[in-house]
Amino acid sequence: MDLIIVESPSKAKTISRYLKGKYRVDASGGHIRDLPPKKLGVSVERGYEPRYVTSPGKEETIKRLAEEARRATRVYLATDPDREGEAISWHLQTVLGLPEDGENRIEFNEISPKAVENALKHPRKINVNLVDAQQARRVLDRLVGYKLSPLLNNKIRNGLSAGRVQSVALRLVVEREREIEAFKPEEYWTIAAELQDLSKEYAPFRALLEKRGERKIKVTSKEEADAILAALKAGKYHVASVKKMIARSHAPAPFTTSTLQQDASNKLGMTAPETMLMAQHLYEGMDLEGEGHVAFVTYIRTDSTRVSQDAQQAALAYIKEKYGSEYLPEKPNYYASKKGAQDAHEAIRPIDLSRTPESVKKLLDRKHYNVYKLIYERFIASQMAEAQYDSMQIEIANGNYTLKASGRALRFAGFAVIYADSRKEDEDEAKELLPALSEGVELTANKLAGEQKFTKPPIRYTDASLVKAMEDKGIGRPSTYASIISVLTKRKYVEKEGKYMKPTEIAYRITDMLVKYFTDIMDVGFTADMEEKLDEIEDGGKDWHSIIAEFYPPFEQQLRFAGTDGDELTDVICEKCGHPMVRKMGKYGKYLACTNYPACSNIVSEGEMEISSTPCPKCGAMMVVKSGKYGKFLACPNYPACRSTLPVEEEKKEEVYAGVCPDCGKPTRKLKTRTGKTYFGCSGYPDCKFMSWDEPTGEKCPQCASALVRTARGNIRCSNKDCAYKVPAERKAKGAAKTE
Repeated sequence: MDLIIVESPSKAKTISRYLKGKYRVDASGGHIRDLPPKKLGVSVERGYEPRYVTSPGKEETIKRLAEEARRATRVYLATDPDREGEAISWHLQTVLGLPEDGENRIEFNEISPKAVENALKHPRKINVNLVDAQQARRVLDRLVGYKLSPLLNNKIRNGLSAGRVQSVALRLVVEREREIEAFKPEEYWTIAAELQDLSKEYAPFRALLEKRGERKIKVTSKEEADAILAALKAGKYHVASVKKMIARSHAPAPFTTSTLQQDASNKLGMTAPETMLMAQHLYEGMDLEGEGHVAFVTYIRTDSTRVSQDAQQAALAYIKEKYGSEYLPEKPNYYASKKGAQDAHEAIRPIDLSRTPESVKKLLDRKHYNVYKLIYERFIASQMAEAQYDSMQIEIANGNYTLKASGRALRFAGFAVIYADSRKEDEDEAKELLPALSEGVELTANKLAGEQKFTKPPIRYTDASLVKAMEDKGIGRPSTYASIISVLTKRKYVEKEGKYMKPTEIAYRITDMLVKYFTDIMDVGFTADMEEKLDEIEDGGKDWHSIIAEFYPPFEQQLRFAGTDGDELTDVICEKCGHPMVRKMGKYGKYLACTNYPACSNIVSEGEMEISSTPCPKCGAMMVVKSGKYGKFLACPNYPACRSTLPVEEEKKEEVYAGVCPDCGKPTRKLKTRTGKTYFGCSGYPDCKFMSWDEPTGEKCPQCASALVRTARGNIRCSNKDCAYKVPAERKAKGAAKTE
């Protein structure tokens, strides 16, 4: 029996059901080989060749697949139709010992019986260009991430990470927040009039002041607004011009990965990672009661807006049957994909149009249903006729001023019958047609008012707007948007205020440091240009090693400078090897490090670092006091060569005595509560439990027998608040003389 290997068990289950037991279908669970998780895994000295190791936990998977491959008549590699999927197939081919030139790679854009069976008829060799494109991206991201992250940990704090695309996306969020912080609102005024014809034959309508003379007007003060209002009240209104037209709104293109994430955020309030998870399930297949495992949509990582001819014809037939032929466009709709799009893919669309959202509403949970409905309706709408509106604009003259009113009414719904376009409309445009006035008609103002407003700062990024910004600027690729946003959130570089992203304090420090030392990497244009170079590898025009070779040497120089910037050579000699030491600034303050590193990794703390009297139990160096999230601890100064740590033993605090206990005559101790407030307690505790907020004198009140205490101002009074006894002033003076 032939063997088909895919990534996901869910995908395997769907395909197995469609092939009805004719093939053995198994899953690799994603990559079975990758760069080592805790080492660089890239040989800079040997042309940047990657060193692949078995992915953690995949030993049993490889063993099982190898055994199945040996028993199989033929092996087909059916991973996803993109660079990542091609690389997974290449790793499987290598590890399972399949022939390098064997035609065992199959791919399909949708998981349907027809698509899978057609793919099995057209196997091909592994596309080396696609594999190289993925390898180049993986190596480049590994070099940047593994080199920048330790620098951040040394300079700022532990647990930080940086990435080639991630850090640029974070910069967008930080810079937007700084724009908001620096924003100074500017005053402006809108002047609106409710106008009506003198005979009141037509309903009143609203118009806004637009021009003074031939130039657009911007009113910036109350004084100016009052002067204009006075002029308008004194003048007369008449219709200067009327423009009528039919406005058309073209149907939106079917979803790409980016536009799906944006629409799901705007309409469903879903995050990009959440949207992609739901879409992935719909692509791989889900269990339906009475039907088994069923796939709903085509491949969901795509930047192409192309749809197959069969899918388009099916959509047109569906539209004609359900809505009528008037909802069909004059000619089928086609949409241009952006430059660099992988047009071998289709846009995201439903596989089977007979599986309407209504038919599966009770079979899917709410989130899967909402995403499927969004994809389904967007695809159908993309193949429908455009929406048409009767649109009207009226210009009203009053002396030297011109007011303008706009309105429109739906003439033909077209695609809008199924899909509400989220593209912003003019807020000042009336949503119904204006009265059918003629030029020259005189008008009267029922109302006339000015409203003070202030310009608003830029809006913080949401998942949708950040995805759009990354796409527009060429940062990353569709498959990376959701994971980038996920990392920014999980690392706590951004926090959500409602649906909006706000950078945390650490995000500013990371961004400022990377912008200071790594201008190229943090530049949006440079990042977009690098994406284009990586895309050229897929076309076979570039050797991926050369792209890394162009990038890495300058990057390494920047790393060295960033790591040593601010270092100061001292006359201190390393006690271990005799080389001079250099003063560095780290996240815990200044310290001395041996210039013979890495041969000698000796460091000595200085300045803000506290050296303890405790020797390291492993290497004998005097340990230093550091602070972590659980408080202070002792750490070896020879880290990372020696990673020894010890808890800090708190010194016994010297007790302070003041006052005398009036109950037992023993001295009282000066103590503090958890909040830092001072009080006095008997040193005979627990036998004597006397306590007082004020210092006890050892005497008792002659009126109520309560303790006499000395206040912070030196007055002596009864500790009982209900007793008014105080020591007379003469007695205090005599006591003072006696003391002297």
